[in-house]
Amino acid sequence: MCILGPVGVGKTFVASALGHVACRHGYNVRFARADATLRRLRQSRFDNSRDAEMIALTSVDLLIIDDFALEPMTKEESKDVYQLFLERTGRASMIVTSNRDTAEWLAMFDDVLLAQSAVDRFRNAAYDFVMEGGSPIDPGSSRRSTLRARRLRHPP
Repeated sequence: MCILGPVGVGKTFVASALGHVACRHGYNVRFARADATLRRLRQSRFDNSRDAEMIALTSVDLLIIDDFALEPMTKEESKDVYQLFLERTGRASMIVTSNRDTAEWLAMFDDVLLAQSAVDRFRNAAYDFVMEGGSPIDPGSSRRSTLRARRLRHPP
């Protein structure tokens, strides 16, 4: 599932609430910011714990990645995201929040082929929940957020 929308509409709040509900129903949930996750994976290469870190990310029942694709990824980060999306798609649930539409994610990857494959796999099984509305940091906007869902593709 993707929760998309501008800054301040409540994407992180909704993702956290869904994670909380999953926890209350007995599922294991891991919530992490995208930049922190990529930093942990980068650091895990230095102490040879990358496999353990990737297993932790791929084996949890629900993985919530917050603020994905805020800035361009390096070649290694692109590979990590590709592997993460590949391992989780169709096997375990994932919620990704982003300020960018999924079509804009391709430009954030270092490798176009990995980007297309990773994003296509993720989008093939995902719903987009697009949040619209004003931001609390913009005094001229309405604080009321709205949510609309769109199915990107039907799974095979």
